[in-house]
Amino acid sequence: MLIEQPVSLEKARFLVEQELQELIKIADPLRKDHKGDTIFTCAIINAKSGACPEDCAFCAQSAHHKTEIDVYPLVSEDRIVRMAEEMKKSGATRFSIVTSGNRLKDREIESVANTIRLIREKVGIRVCASLGMLDEDMARILKDAGLDRYHHNLETAKSFFPNICTTHAYEEDIETLWVAKNVGLKVCSGGIMGLGEGWEHRIELAFTLREIDVDSIPINFLNPIPGTRLQDMPLLAPTDALKAIAIFRIINPEKDITICGGREKVIREYQSDIFAAGANGIMIGNYLTTKGRGIKEDMEMIEKMGLNLEDKND
Repeated sequence: MLIEQPVSLEKARFLVEQELQELIKIADPLRKDHKGDTIFTCAIINAKSGACPEDCAFCAQSAHHKTEIDVYPLVSEDRIVRMAEEMKKSGATRFSIVTSGNRLKDREIESVANTIRLIREKVGIRVCASLGMLDEDMARILKDAGLDRYHHNLETAKSFFPNICTTHAYEEDIETLWVAKNVGLKVCSGGIMGLGEGWEHRIELAFTLREIDVDSIPINFLNPIPGTRLQDMPLLAPTDALKAIAIFRIINPEKDITICGGREKVIREYQSDIFAAGANGIMIGNYLTTKGRGIKEDMEMIEKMGLNLEDKND
């Protein structure tokens, strides 16, 4: 099936009605055309956990939920650097510092910036960060420290967002992406599939990300956490998860697409199919509050498929 780029909204609506294998026939060549057989692996550290004032329906770290997670302030710079070094040795080509909460205090931003400098000097791996809302001064401090990408998920479509979060406006998230872009940072933004949204919402999110011109799109799948508002939400079907990856690749053919949280629960034994569906990156190791797939298992999968890892050195 020949697809004219850029894909129109009408064409995207047509594509979601097609079978998964038909979408793979479009998405896989697009991945190879724009990314070849090189992929990247991203690992994260939960550097500040819990007590978040936002009421995101899926999140175990929200203060509005009663969940069994560890709650702690920003961890030491040394601990983050050690984790970056460990993850690089394990196979990560990128490392991200992630914190809970709406935004960090000035002293916390300075600490994270210093940590970024240390990681670049001592570990030599690309550093990303996900620290909540940013203003221009904060973004410049991070950029000057050597941050490569700033991550800030939109989570879902604007039209569905009020069902997921009521404590801040969707426009605030978009504004943070523009702040990061305007100081010269690459931006990483995506969402979570399986929140109760429909295909129309997934298409809407994919087009919003195209309009903002993000550099990387992380796709997560809901793993319902007891104590959250979405604790009883059924898991997305593996075929729908793979179909979503393909749709995001087709709508955003030149972008990095990373498969992140929930993939081992939702995609299950079809992990290797994420690349044929259009992904060129995966998150390895554990997530923020849940366990991930074994790193060794992921690295063996990558090798078996004949894929090449991007250079680990920054």
